[in-house]
Amino acid sequence: MVQHTFKRYDDELNELKQRVLAMGGLVERAIRRAMKALNQFDVERARKVIARDKAINALEVEIDEMTSTMLALRQPAAGDLRFIITAIKIVTDLERSGDLAEGIAEAVLQSQDHPLTNLDSMNSLADAVSLQFSAALDAFARGDVDAALACVEGDKRVNKLFKGMQRETLSYMIEDPRQITSGLIAMNIGRYLERIGDHAANISEMVIYMVKGHDIRHVDHDEAERILKDGDKDDD
Repeated sequence: MVQHTFKRYDDELNELKQRVLAMGGLVERAIRRAMKALNQFDVERARKVIARDKAINALEVEIDEMTSTMLALRQPAAGDLRFIITAIKIVTDLERSGDLAEGIAEAVLQSQDHPLTNLDSMNSLADAVSLQFSAALDAFARGDVDAALACVEGDKRVNKLFKGMQRETLSYMIEDPRQITSGLIAMNIGRYLERIGDHAANISEMVIYMVKGHDIRHVDHDEAERILKDGDKDDD
C-alpha cells in the first residue's frame, strides 16, 4: 500500500513537470508564430496567436490547482518541495511570456496601416530570445545547472541586442518623421522580446534553486557561480 502511494506521488510530480513543459511549448510556439506573422505581414496568423493565448492561460490555472492540491495533501519536503515551488514560479513567467507574445501579435495588427521596415535587428533580437527561452525550458527539463547559468549569462546579450535595435529604430525615426508611428510599434515589440528574455532568465534562476537550493535571483553571475561552487564543496 505504501509503495503504491509513493508511485502515485511520483506520477503526480512527473505529470506536473510535463504540464509545465507543455505550457512552455505553447509559449515557444506563440513567440515563433507572432514573429512569423510580423515578418510575413500575416494578420490572420497574428489573430490566431491572440486567440490561442487562452490555452496558455487555461494550463496556468490547471497547474495552479495541481500544485495547491499537492502542497495540501502531500506535504512535500526538501527536493520535492523545491520542485513544486519552482513550478509555481515558472508558470508565472510562462504566462507573462505568453501575454508578451500576444502583445507582439497585437502589434502586427497595429502595423497594418504603418508597415514595419528594417526588421533585421529585431529578428536578431527575436532569434536570441527564442534560443534563451528554449534553453531555459531545456535546463528545467534536465535539471541542468550549468545550462541554467549559461542562460542567465546570455540575458546580457539579449539586452545588448535590444539596445542596438532601439538605437537603430530611433535613427530611422529621426531621419524620416513618417516612420515615427511604425518606429514606436517596433520599439514596443523590441521591449516585449526583451522582457521575454528576462522571463527566460527568471526560469533559469529557479532551475538553479530547484537543483541546488540556492536563490541567485538578486546576485550577479560571478557571485552566483561562487555560491554554487561553495555549495558543491559543502556537499563534498
